[in-house]
Amino acid sequence: MRPEQLRLALVVGMLMSAGLLFAYPVNPKMNTEVIFDDEAAMRMRDEGIQEENYQLVLRFKHDEGGQITSNLSRVQELMQLEEEFLDGTNPQTAWEYDELYIDRIITPLSAWSDAFDSRNRSLENATQWADVLLPENENGWCGNNATDEELMAFESTLLMLPENTNFGIACPAFSGASATQPPAANEILWLVYVGSGENGGDWNVLNIWAEKVSVNTDYEISAVGVNMMYGKAKAIAEEDLKFIIIPSIFILGAMLTIGLRDWRTAAATLGGVILVICAEVGALAALGFEFSVLDGIALPIIMGVAVDGAFWYSRSSRDRDEVRSMLYVAMITTIAAVSLALFSPIRAQRSLGLVMAIGIILDWVLTRFVLEDFYLSRRSIPDERIEASQSNLSVTWAWPVALLVLASIAVISPPGVHVLEIEQFLPEDDLVLEEMEDLQSKYVLASSTIAWIVVDVEGDNQADYEAVLNLQRQLGQHPSVISLETGLLETPMVIGISDSNEMNTIDGAAQFEGDSTLFKDMRLQKDGVTTGVSIAVFIDGRNSDAAIQFSDDVDELIDNYGMEGVVGGDLPIGAKAAQTFENTRVVQILSAGVAIFLVAFFALRVPIKAARIAVGAVAIGAAVDGMASIFGGRGVNTALAVLLGMGFAADYLSHASTEHRPTKLDTSARWWAALSSISIFILLAMTSFPPARDAGRLLSVSILFSVILATCLSLMHKPAKTLMPSSAPLNDH
Repeated sequence: MRPEQLRLALVVGMLMSAGLLFAYPVNPKMNTEVIFDDEAAMRMRDEGIQEENYQLVLRFKHDEGGQITSNLSRVQELMQLEEEFLDGTNPQTAWEYDELYIDRIITPLSAWSDAFDSRNRSLENATQWADVLLPENENGWCGNNATDEELMAFESTLLMLPENTNFGIACPAFSGASATQPPAANEILWLVYVGSGENGGDWNVLNIWAEKVSVNTDYEISAVGVNMMYGKAKAIAEEDLKFIIIPSIFILGAMLTIGLRDWRTAAATLGGVILVICAEVGALAALGFEFSVLDGIALPIIMGVAVDGAFWYSRSSRDRDEVRSMLYVAMITTIAAVSLALFSPIRAQRSLGLVMAIGIILDWVLTRFVLEDFYLSRRSIPDERIEASQSNLSVTWAWPVALLVLASIAVISPPGVHVLEIEQFLPEDDLVLEEMEDLQSKYVLASSTIAWIVVDVEGDNQADYEAVLNLQRQLGQHPSVISLETGLLETPMVIGISDSNEMNTIDGAAQFEGDSTLFKDMRLQKDGVTTGVSIAVFIDGRNSDAAIQFSDDVDELIDNYGMEGVVGGDLPIGAKAAQTFENTRVVQILSAGVAIFLVAFFALRVPIKAARIAVGAVAIGAAVDGMASIFGGRGVNTALAVLLGMGFAADYLSHASTEHRPTKLDTSARWWAALSSISIFILLAMTSFPPARDAGRLLSVSILFSVILATCLSLMHKPAKTLMPSSAPLNDH
């Protein structure tokens, strides 16, 4: 195929791929499913009896303040609101959003109504509390003679009313409580279980509903909880992406125009970058790739790394073959470093690493096969090559000194790794975090997190049934498990298969006992046959070390029972990911160095050059990892920035590793390429979304370190015996 035919084919192919965005628009996600690989959660999604849904939380207060639950008229108003929420009879309060559908809602007031109904008393029709509280139920809803409905009402009251509540009829055994009084609280929670046709959904629609109903009623309603925090993080990330994309294009265009001194070359480079991004996103979307908002961070990064070719072809003193070799080595060494992210246990890292790797490859393809001849045709040859005389300066000490400085940054950096949790995706001063803190201080439900245990069992096997019950009892004794205290007894919050006196198998007990307050049928099935059960265990949501210990202990307990199973949940998985990263981050940096050496040696066939590139990349990686800790804390989120920084180091060092004395034009090309990239990364560092902000900071530092180190390496070359004539022609091929 002739060069012009190849160029046309590549451009047409990229344009067609970009056009796929019209047929496959991108709707990035932000939830635990696109961040973690949680085997327990995946089993529950694939084999769970109930359709997958997500638990969202609404918080209710009255506009005038004061008590809600002890005010009968307010209780009945909220019960009416619950009914309208579900049946849509009142447009001012109905749910009218197709993005999510309501599977069910759990409220303490509906649970109270069921509890009173079990005693033939009607809360909806009561005119005063005495109508339902008398004659007195001395032991309340937590007593030994309580009905199933009353026990569920007690559980709901504990979970969805603040901890300082006077529980009244819910449990007279509590200090200050009485069976003749209703629970007294000035706020309550609703649990809303929503479903989505896709993996996760746009939780912001619940905020929209809450704002609408707050305006149309006497209640202040807010959507709260972890899932809503993910929704807020998604909204922040999308706003940031809109904020930086257009300015990035203008800033990059300005830097290219000034650095290249040619607006046509700048325009061609900028157009190529935009084409690469659109083609990649369109092709991946058409192939069913599931984007997360974290993947959006890759877009400005791809823009920042795409400018090397323009400067080296158009502004350096090197001929076509030299530039080709340099850019090829730079591309494969960068990919070698970034590709390690594809083996990460964190799904978000793999996804972002893949998007960046593909973008870097496409940048190189476009530069090498489409824009190369255009760049060379815009090069001003004799004047600038005459000015590009080779320097006789040789500073051999600069390279080892630079390596020592980078190593010292790694040594003095603070130790430790942050746990991967939702707080890392929100700005430190965000009001959502303050509200979550307030919520956690008041509600058991908010201060805890769920650890999921999935074990393989047979639904009709009595031995498996007894083994699961024993496992649940043992889980309840673990110190990490939160218990509901009534003053008379403690009930561990372990929800799985009920201990039924009537049945002796898992299938029988599940059908006989029905559902719990929070969860429906906990069995897992394939083709109607029970394959396992899921057990929900509430643990302290603010103690990551305890979560790791709990996970390890449960794994050992499952082994002791001779069962097969896995432990999952946001905090256990996130804490273990951080622990794994802490234990392997040095190995990861060294492994990236080895990968860079191997591909550099494959391309250059000169061990000393490949070794210099690899050693420099490792030094940059260690320094950037240290800077991550200095800037605010290293973690799983910063790991990819470290690998990409090593890739940048390999990129710039490959430019400086050839036996070519530095010239003014070479130095200019190197520094203008670096400054163009830094201008984009600095803009990324100005965003509010923490992963994007941290990536921008670290990549700006890594580019700066890399270009300085590359300059030091270029100064090691000994003076050449002969100089290339200024009129030497460029290679045609």
